[in-house]
Amino acid sequence: MHDIAFIRQNPGAFDAGLARRGAEPQADRILALDARRREVTTALQQAQSRRNEASKAIGQAMGQGDTEKAEALKAEVAEIKQRMPEMEEQDRSLASELTDLLARLPNLPAEDVPEGEDEDGNVEVSQWGDRREFTFEPKEHADLGPALGLDFETGTKLSGARFTFLRGDVARLHRALAQFMLDRQTRENGYTECNPPVLVNDAAMYGTDKLPKFAEDSFQTFITYDDEKIRAEAKARATREKETDPENFADTVVRVNRLLREENNTDRRWLVPTSEVPLTYSVAGEILDDLTDPIRMTAHTLCFRSEAGSAGRDTRGFIRQHQFEKVELVSICRPDDSEAEHERMTRCAEGILEAMNLPYRRMLLCSGDMGFGAKKTFDLEVWLPGQNAWREISSCSNTGDFQARRMNTRYRPEGSKKTEFVHTLNGSGLAVGRTLVAVLENYQEADGSVVVPEALLSYMGGVSRVEAQSR
Repeated sequence: MHDIAFIRQNPGAFDAGLARRGAEPQADRILALDARRREVTTALQQAQSRRNEASKAIGQAMGQGDTEKAEALKAEVAEIKQRMPEMEEQDRSLASELTDLLARLPNLPAEDVPEGEDEDGNVEVSQWGDRREFTFEPKEHADLGPALGLDFETGTKLSGARFTFLRGDVARLHRALAQFMLDRQTRENGYTECNPPVLVNDAAMYGTDKLPKFAEDSFQTFITYDDEKIRAEAKARATREKETDPENFADTVVRVNRLLREENNTDRRWLVPTSEVPLTYSVAGEILDDLTDPIRMTAHTLCFRSEAGSAGRDTRGFIRQHQFEKVELVSICRPDDSEAEHERMTRCAEGILEAMNLPYRRMLLCSGDMGFGAKKTFDLEVWLPGQNAWREISSCSNTGDFQARRMNTRYRPEGSKKTEFVHTLNGSGLAVGRTLVAVLENYQEADGSVVVPEALLSYMGGVSRVEAQSR
């Protein structure tokens, strides 16, 4: 969410930031709407104040025996009360319209983010590792994996396209990767392991900038009741109310039935696109202590994305799935610390790749390729010899106070009575499935087997090589 005070003071800079994101200027529209809202709010406050003054004056006039004045004041109070509901509704409507407009606009890029419209504008910051020289033609994981237990056909049979069924040692290798990542991030990098829900409410999705912009890219669920259960509950609730209104029992049943259906229709949950959502939103609405030390959390969870906006991309293999697993990193810190925390988080993700000797490069994303809520993002791209290409395996973003404003999460600096919005950061440490792809392609042998990286051996129960299996 954007700071309306900043927009009032810097409309040109705000529109310039949006332009860097490829968005149309919005400052004039925002400020006009803000002015209307403030005008209505002021009028409403004045009306409330005058109503209170007039109500108090009625008693004084009555006490002085001035009936005529008292009646005039009563009429004025009645007229104000009659106008106020419309004014209150207008105030709510304008505030909602302004909030919705601001919520649909992307975060502004940091000053050092390069200009660009898409991934072609991203800048390589560094490379690490030597690419393996093969004595044979390396295969893509989609060709190598099925014999090892990466079962695309069964996944499709069970759930449709972009679902995969893992079997045997390749499933164990996938699990080992997640365990290794969690252990590394908690034991060496100071993150607190969490196990959050993967079903969250609207507020959590909104607070972490996934709603309203990306509703179509996420899976949602509804808790439903059959008609018989709704009717039974309506009758039971109406019966409890019968004592206070016995003559209108039938109407009460109808009313409660309708209320139950409305409640049911709003009982929605979202499958998390990433555990960034529950981890970050866990501090929503809080005023935190001084935050001398950032709050650092990590979780290994299932993640779900409908990928509505990416039809036709990476449909082959294990790269872009509707259901996948990820070890997520989240930090909550003071504004002055967020740049250093961003670098630290990115290094924590890079350390996983280095421990497994997987060549990668760090990319600084350009203004047109960053995620909606990010002000600055580093992508890590791992080398896949089977595809002869670099592929994203982690994305680490600093969102500044963009999410904190939506969640109303602040901290109180030591010795200060005032509070300030925190900064939030999130990153993959790493995407488990994509790391499995990288291991399969980089550690494959000519006979189709895959050597287990040394860093994972202690998690594999004596298995040092993943080989073809019958089923």
